[in-house]
Amino acid sequence: EMKKLSEEQWEAICDNCGKCCMITLEDEETGYMYHTNVLCQYYDMDKKRCKVYEKRCILVPNCVKLTPENVDKLSFMPKTCAYRKLFDANYKEQPLKPLKGRAVSELDVKPEDLEDYIVDWDDL
Repeated sequence: EMKKLSEEQWEAICDNCGKCCMITLEDEETGYMYHTNVLCQYYDMDKKRCKVYEKRCILVPNCVKLTPENVDKLSFMPKTCAYRKLFDANYKEQPLKPLKGRAVSELDVKPEDLEDYIVDWDDL
């Protein structure tokens, strides 16, 4: 059972794909989430890790800490997320494609241009 996992065991499930670190845009009228190929400035594409992992939720107020209690309720989580295999009967294991060369840092994108970076998750 997921709730019995230690924090270390929970963290070890993550495959560090970085997709949960991608910036999403929400349509305020419909609630629909649009995914971009723009990564949080703190995600290191070479190391496939957050540079400020322990402080991420402080430095990035909308960063969501994934927990056994919330991971199945987060609509923005990609279908390929390693945590999904714990609760999604339709989960399909897929080879990880590195984001390097297919994603950009938010430091390289003007906030008003984010809509130009909307992509389909299957392209990432």
